[in-house]
Amino acid sequence: MNMLVIYTHPNHQSLSYAFLQQVIQGSGENDAVTEVKVLDLYEADFNPVLVFNQDKRRRDMHSDPALAVYREQLLWADKIVFVYPIWWGRPPAMLLGYIDQMFASGFAYRDKGGLMPEGLLTNKSVVCVSTMKGPALYPLFWLNNAHKVLMRKALFRFVGIKKVKFFEFGRMEQPNGTQAKKLEKVYKYFKTINA
Repeated sequence: MNMLVIYTHPNHQSLSYAFLQQVIQGSGENDAVTEVKVLDLYEADFNPVLVFNQDKRRRDMHSDPALAVYREQLLWADKIVFVYPIWWGRPPAMLLGYIDQMFASGFAYRDKGGLMPEGLLTNKSVVCVSTMKGPALYPLFWLNNAHKVLMRKALFRFVGIKKVKFFEFGRMEQPNGTQAKKLEKVYKYFKTINA
């Protein structure tokens, strides 16, 4: 299994970075994982800003040469892992900019003229590891699970990815929180997954 880990946090001293390390360590000890590639969007200086004009058209985004290396990474991966904080009930703008550009028509899906498109990223699975300051149940009760709905239904199902696992950890900024237990949980998961 080839695994692409997309890390989105500007600080390598963050809890998100600690979760990234657990993903890498657990996957490295898992015989089912052939190779792990990490894309740190901030370190890669990924430009999340969409630009469309007379020279750069949205309909051509699927073949933009500046994004070719990122398309190759997504095609290579059997499992895509996203590690990010939840800010204001949703992923960081950097990650949303990556999604806007990478999951483009002609690459991630193809319009068929009906209600739903044909997803072109089938036979892949996704894991989202996210942290937030608020309570763990806040997104469910106050935001109608907006984060999971956005990621699972509006994005992944749309492009043909049906297998999606969430680790959504709340109250992660409390000094007496359960960070160590959550980090261990993620490590164990990635050490034992086989698909």
